[in-house]
Amino acid sequence: MVSKLKMVLIFISIPVISLFAQDKPELHVGGALRFNYNLSSWKEGQKTRGGDFGYDLFRINAKAKYKGVKLNAEYRLYSQGFGGGMLKQGWVGYDFTPENNLQIGLTQVPFGITQYNSHNWFFSINYYLGLEDDHDMGLKYTHNSENWLYAFAFFKNAEELNFGNNSDVSNSRYSYDVSSSGDGLYRNKEINQLNLKVVRKFSNGGANHMLGVSAQYGGIYNLDTENTGDHLALAGHYELDFGKLNVKAQVSKYNYNTKNPAGQSNDMIAMTAYGAPYLVASEGTTYTLGVAYSVPVEWGPISNLQFYDDFGFMDKKLNDFHDSYMNVTGVLITAGNVYTYVDAAQGKDQPWLGPVWGGALSEGTANADWEMRFNINIGYYF
Repeated sequence: MVSKLKMVLIFISIPVISLFAQDKPELHVGGALRFNYNLSSWKEGQKTRGGDFGYDLFRINAKAKYKGVKLNAEYRLYSQGFGGGMLKQGWVGYDFTPENNLQIGLTQVPFGITQYNSHNWFFSINYYLGLEDDHDMGLKYTHNSENWLYAFAFFKNAEELNFGNNSDVSNSRYSYDVSSSGDGLYRNKEINQLNLKVVRKFSNGGANHMLGVSAQYGGIYNLDTENTGDHLALAGHYELDFGKLNVKAQVSKYNYNTKNPAGQSNDMIAMTAYGAPYLVASEGTTYTLGVAYSVPVEWGPISNLQFYDDFGFMDKKLNDFHDSYMNVTGVLITAGNVYTYVDAAQGKDQPWLGPVWGGALSEGTANADWEMRFNINIGYYF
């Protein structure tokens, strides 16, 4: 009888113990320290030196949870020349169920393949247009079940660091957003943006597929005219996981309808991140395709090699604008907590992969050459 009573008491106490365990705050702190080596074909001095090796970033990640309410934040510290300190993401969230989540704050925009539409350290050409791994200020609801993933979001604006009446967007940011060009021109901001993303997940023959569409629509407020234009982006995307193979494919179309002052072209907009703005064609279509294959190894601390190639093409609508290209071939080396990207990144009219910065993604350059940046990024993640 006593034994049976003990069993009943233990059975009753299990949910009570679980309940109290859920009331205990949880906090996890991590981060990363990264270094970078690069050698660029268009930098003669750098080629003479044999490339440059230096500091990339130090970052802190914090995740917390209490009574079902979650926090997720990541702060990055780059060198001053690349924008200095910046918040990549920072949101408060709540899980209504394991499949349904709400996030408020600086959260990833649900557009295209997420978290990344690429495999390499440079991302795809979409990133440099604000269409990959973008983070804005707003609210996002996500449903992620066995067969479906869909997200609805409203973003009041991009990261706002200057709260003046007509303040320019700060250049210190992780993801590319509409901004000012830095010379008093093209002074615009993103406002009141809506996003919708729907993905159908299915499997067959050991292959997992994710086929989806994304839509984005919002306002573009001009700081000089105080008039609001609009912008629209649409994407179709597909991702495949089959054993050690991963494939990402996406077609994205975007259009910015700006209300710039008389004398300023509406055929281009300014975008900024990492401390410096550049110009981008106001309308275009991008095509991206990435393929990766993982090879497990046992070479001391090295456990995996992921070989990849990511290609991107930006088709600008205006015929007198020269199109932009990007291709990155490389390998990700995993060794414990150390992740090393070894990339041969090639670009044509791509600001980070060539000698032209301000106009590479807008007007471009006639008869531009392919340029190459050999890059090694070494990061310890904790």
